[in-house]
Amino acid sequence: MILYLHGFRSSPQSAKARQLAARLTSLGQAKLWRCPQLPASPREAIDLLRAQYWPNPEDTVIGSSLGGHYARYVAEATGSRAVLLNPAVRPDLSLAQRVGLTTGWHDGRVIDFRRDDLIELAKFGVEQISRPERYFLIAAKGDEVLDWREMVAAFPGAKQLILPGSDHAIADFGPLVDRVLEFAGVIAPIRG
Repeated sequence: MILYLHGFRSSPQSAKARQLAARLTSLGQAKLWRCPQLPASPREAIDLLRAQYWPNPEDTVIGSSLGGHYARYVAEATGSRAVLLNPAVRPDLSLAQRVGLTTGWHDGRVIDFRRDDLIELAKFGVEQISRPERYFLIAAKGDEVLDWREMVAAFPGAKQLILPGSDHAIADFGPLVDRVLEFAGVIAPIRG
């Protein structure tokens, strides 16, 4: 299974999710793809994952932004691989200014993000990853939302690709899709 966890205000319709799903389809591997709409509540998001999408050690969790926070928690709990795309390292701090009502980027759904959600996010934090070889961090120096240096520090010893520019959404993600799927074991190693 390839489990994609989107970021805050995002959805399964994010550009990165669609690019990964399309590539898996082109490889005849669409059956591997899972990308649920995550609830705003961290407790509900983790409960949903536990009930319907909990990975095995041979699976890969891909997390973008807030989804990266969840992916790190899930990978540590299950022993699965994780690919982190500009992950939120301390979303209990970085999302503090987002408490209240907001809307989703792709569907306009109303998101009620509460102060209690910040406490729940902290509960799902991971102080230190246990097996760095199971992690692949892609961090953009041009991220306008999160600090790439915090991401690098949170994943010592992990495979890391630091993009010199880009942005929080990693708008130039297309050329990286196969590298992500290579790490996930879906395609053969890329030469060069």
